[in-house]
Amino acid sequence: MNSSRDCSVEETEKNTDQEDCKIKKVVAVMSGKGGVGKSSITSLLALQLSRQGHKVGIIDADITGPSIPKIFGLQQRLKTAEGKMLPAETPGGIMIVSINLLLDEEDDPVLWKGPKAGGAVKQFWKDVDWGELDYLLVDMPPGTSDVPLTVLKSIPVDGIIVVTSPQELALMVVKKAVKMAYRLRVPIVGLVENMSYLRCSHCQEKLEVFGPSRAEESAEIMGVPLLGKIPIDTDFTRFSDQGKVEEYQGKIEIKLNF
Repeated sequence: MNSSRDCSVEETEKNTDQEDCKIKKVVAVMSGKGGVGKSSITSLLALQLSRQGHKVGIIDADITGPSIPKIFGLQQRLKTAEGKMLPAETPGGIMIVSINLLLDEEDDPVLWKGPKAGGAVKQFWKDVDWGELDYLLVDMPPGTSDVPLTVLKSIPVDGIIVVTSPQELALMVVKKAVKMAYRLRVPIVGLVENMSYLRCSHCQEKLEVFGPSRAEESAEIMGVPLLGKIPIDTDFTRFSDQGKVEEYQGKIEIKLNF
């Protein structure tokens, strides 16, 4: 891995307010479609990188549907020091900022229009004291409208991990996100197919719950590397629902070479 990244960028619209930036890589996890498990993949990737010895942070950019704090069991409100927000820290040392850590109750709705939600994400970049990080992951909301556009135009994202699932409908919508990234000249790190199959606990047969995998075909069509075919894992779901995802010991791996 290279030394700390230079947070200045070529595009004039990119926000460079992270003074003395010590974040090496910013990676957005995106699909364009809801329900494919972007937050699950973000969490898995954060666990994987953390266990490899990297210092990891997460921006929960899904302002109206944040789930990262729940997955990691975080409830404490964010604090400030010297005019900067301080990320919440998980027991395993992962740093997290989410709108849900600023609300009185975790189920309070956020009734904001796109520009205000986008403004909150900008603050999660420039007004947070992230310290030194090897990877800052951005858990993106679905779609290709205000908030995703704000992230890709105002935060110096080094690359995007695209998440899809086996359904043809998911692939069609995900292609929109890929085209958006290309138009904004943000590199695609690769593709992850989530919910690719379910392994039978009795006979170990792979059950294709959502139909045949399209992972290799999808990656080839999009011209990007395939980073992994992630199965449905009831253990992961259980630990996530309990807010104890860092106790998950599954062997699922996302082949990130970035």
